[in-house]
Amino acid sequence: MSAEKVHVEHCKGVNGLDKVILREIRGCSAEVYLYGGQVTSWKNEHGEELLFLSSKTTFKPPKAIRGGIPICFPQFGNNGSLEQHGFARNRLWSVDPDPPPFPSNTSHRAFIDLILRPSEEDVKIWPHRYECRLRVALGPGGDLMLTSRIRNTNTDGKPFTFTFAYHTYFFVTDISEVRVEGLETLDYLDNLKNKERFTEQGDAITFESEVDKVYLSTPTKIAILDHERKRTFVLRKDGLPDAVVWNPWDKKAKAMPDFGDDEYKHMLCVEAACVEKPITLKPGEEWRGRQELSAVPSSYCSGQLDPRRVFSSG
Repeated sequence: MSAEKVHVEHCKGVNGLDKVILREIRGCSAEVYLYGGQVTSWKNEHGEELLFLSSKTTFKPPKAIRGGIPICFPQFGNNGSLEQHGFARNRLWSVDPDPPPFPSNTSHRAFIDLILRPSEEDVKIWPHRYECRLRVALGPGGDLMLTSRIRNTNTDGKPFTFTFAYHTYFFVTDISEVRVEGLETLDYLDNLKNKERFTEQGDAITFESEVDKVYLSTPTKIAILDHERKRTFVLRKDGLPDAVVWNPWDKKAKAMPDFGDDEYKHMLCVEAACVEKPITLKPGEEWRGRQELSAVPSSYCSGQLDPRRVFSSG
């Protein structure tokens, strides 16, 4: 097997859908389906799955894949006239043969560049031309990086406006033993209370019932602590000021056909997003957003995160 083959493998996934497997030398991996441009798996060097994927998801287009990291574009949720979360997550993306240059990082060999452009059908429901690029990269230490670039390619001079989210489903051992740090004291919109605005109380966020909140003006780093497994996910983000926190709990879980009745206990969505203040691009303009996910033993957590591992700008 050549070195390149080790790092990036194109193959078929469930139901013959095209997917790409990214691998790093130490054994960590990620899988990306061209359908939805969607990461469906992210494993550490021990082969442990770090993302939640519903056992009931069908991998049957045009239904979105339930779990992993769906891309919400050009609309998050029901904030607009399009279908829930827009259409990027149920379109077939292409491998980008000519990606724009990225800040050079010679240590990253396991990456794939995908692109989504509108079909004629898409233009009927959202009358704009765009290029939506996604780079998924797996770092040597197992960190997972997603970088999105969205460019307005309209030829009629019209700007367009969109909202966006990486709808990341983290796999957790027991939701009642999970806490989220970094969102304390912030304002949020509560989707369960008609998007009313509240201020978060308390030290850290824990879970004992359904939650669906959009936290505003959030820090670039958020931690998700899985107490049971003594594992902490660290989410770093750039260009995505909001953070959506979602767990459907038992009643909603039972109502979703592509979601197991008890699976809510093993997942938490913490989503780097731009929801409250939509982005407007004039023709030729480009927006960029990104998130970096890492999983570390919980002893490193909170204030003890390595200061050298701050998000590098670029």
